[in-house]
Amino acid sequence: MTSLPFPLAEAPDAATAERGRLLFAQGAEFLKGVVAMDGLPPADRAEVCFAGRSNVGKSTLINALTGRRALARASNTPGRTQEINYFTIGDSHYLVDLPGYGYAEAPVEIVKKWQALLKAYLSGRATLRRAFVLIDARHGIKAVDEEIMSLLDTSAVPFQVVITKADKVKEKDRARILEQVRGKLGLHPAAFPELVLTSSEKGDGIETLRAIVADLA
Repeated sequence: MTSLPFPLAEAPDAATAERGRLLFAQGAEFLKGVVAMDGLPPADRAEVCFAGRSNVGKSTLINALTGRRALARASNTPGRTQEINYFTIGDSHYLVDLPGYGYAEAPVEIVKKWQALLKAYLSGRATLRRAFVLIDARHGIKAVDEEIMSLLDTSAVPFQVVITKADKVKEKDRARILEQVRGKLGLHPAAFPELVLTSSEKGDGIETLRAIVADLA
């Protein structure tokens, strides 16, 4: 039997899961918001970044990972938050929350400024181990997501798709979305060959994602 391209990541074994638990048990703290490259913190540890379009559940996922309900805050106005937000996990990792994308309300000049900062960050941050691109289980990959993925390809940044809100769709609809996602990812050379299926509300996939981050030190 031929295995599926981009299979779902399996739950970690006990030792790997414990590494993830211990990493995040150290506590997460907000470090700073960055609006220009010269404001980035020292590149002295591994970092992972989270990207996703508006309302994909990025802040909720970061809060679920860290066990801090209000650590990452979603803006009530799409397009308002234009900072790269840094969080520390112990003294070994940065979690990086990139501004949401794909909202028509943001002024053109703001979008251009954000895109320039994003390109500079992705191409110039040597300690960036992986980008997690969040995709809503209800909608699959949209054109704006593919733009980010293409940017990650050209920046030679490995990225892994994390499916959010998996509890919001029925099994048959989830299978259809997964098929669409797999088809799109086949066009992107920087795509990591496993998907992570998550529900921040139910806790599904959180242990798996923690273990992945811990192993990227």
